[in-house]
Amino acid sequence: MSVFPKISLRPEVENYLKEGFMNKEVVTSSGKEAAERKLETLLNHLSHPPSFTTVRVNTHLASVPQVKSLLLEELQKQFPARSVPVLQHPDLPEVLLIPVVGPRRSIGKQPCEAIVGAQCGSAVLRGAHVYVPGIVAASKFMKAGDVVSVYSDIKGKCKRGAKEFDGPKVFLGNGISDFSRSDLFSGMPELKGIGIRMTEPVYLSPSFDHVLPNYLFLQNLPSAVVAHVLSPQAGERILDLCAAPGGKTTHIAALMRDQGEVIALDKIASKVEKIKQNAVLLGLTSIRAFCFDATKALRLEMLEDTGGKPPFLPESFDRILLDAPCSGLGQRPNMACTWTLKEVTSYQPLQRKLFSVAVQLLKPGGVLVYSTCTITLAENEEQVAWALRSFPCLQLQPQNPQIGGEGMMGAGLSFAQLKQLQRFDPSVVPLQDTDIHCLGDARIEDVIWLANKDCIGFFIAKFLKCEST
Repeated sequence: MSVFPKISLRPEVENYLKEGFMNKEVVTSSGKEAAERKLETLLNHLSHPPSFTTVRVNTHLASVPQVKSLLLEELQKQFPARSVPVLQHPDLPEVLLIPVVGPRRSIGKQPCEAIVGAQCGSAVLRGAHVYVPGIVAASKFMKAGDVVSVYSDIKGKCKRGAKEFDGPKVFLGNGISDFSRSDLFSGMPELKGIGIRMTEPVYLSPSFDHVLPNYLFLQNLPSAVVAHVLSPQAGERILDLCAAPGGKTTHIAALMRDQGEVIALDKIASKVEKIKQNAVLLGLTSIRAFCFDATKALRLEMLEDTGGKPPFLPESFDRILLDAPCSGLGQRPNMACTWTLKEVTSYQPLQRKLFSVAVQLLKPGGVLVYSTCTITLAENEEQVAWALRSFPCLQLQPQNPQIGGEGMMGAGLSFAQLKQLQRFDPSVVPLQDTDIHCLGDARIEDVIWLANKDCIGFFIAKFLKCEST
């Protein structure tokens, strides 16, 4: 059942989504009311967290049973009064699932309040404590050690340092403040670290701050599916075109048993450093990360030996992942998106430029996987239709594992082609009120099914290159 309002979007963005979800093909197939109801349900889901926290075990350094045992010990420390289960995914054996308990509707609100930014609020709903930079405002009488109610400023209307805020806000739960109001807003040297330790969150989810960092990687379930669909093999040369922060890059390397070469590109230097840090942390030596604009990763002739650095000659890679920059409208929880329609629609041309580079860099017989964490037709199925028209050398391929649903109608793809896509759409299940006891009574197949469906919005397409471009 919904506990938060649906995601807040600019009217022109919501109308744009309606046009996509209520396109002629969809309306003809399922009817206008059903199509409209599906979009409304999806927008409601986006403001709520998924039903499970998913973590990927770094199988390069430890076995899944070993890490599962360590994780259960950690959860016992975080929740001594509860027995929190950890489930191994049957189709993604290195993925562990931890149920998110909530919403807990009986938590009492405190007179002392703290307001946090929307991004911080989303992190709290997925198990994080409140870090100092995320605190926007606090009651005038707040002292260190006080029990405070934490609210998310979902529309960014609260002024920094305010003593009270009556604008749109959503209750996230209660916590204990590590600082007084004067500590936070006195203008003294900037504070860091945890500002409020969440003790009664509306959604109870484990914190993974500094938890088994060599062995676990926090990753949404569809993101873990991507590397399996790419199916990298030991000894191959793989390109991850838009790689930060490195979750899929390190997963690819682990699936290859760290044998071969994984090239990771990102054009932001700090993000490339994060990829390198993650590779070192996880003990993976096959990854080489470069700060480089992926739209310029192709060069047509060999002028000098670059030592394996970008740009690259055509047909240099066995497999390529294009986890494309996108509007990100599938991320959860997300209570408000302030982007304009121009911003939301700006990604399609960039995605096509990156896709064209990827096709030329891929060897004949090679595999290209395209993915996004958004829900728009334009960035997903329409891109597949464009790719098949533009590159006759490409063939759409079935995917393994097939965990998401089929693609959405509206881009002119055939029914058989839609079946070969994976669109992860959480609206296919009702919003859940989850507690540990009800999960204990459920069949394991039903629990896994829920985890597969009630995740972020995501899209995956897989192509085979049949001949040279």
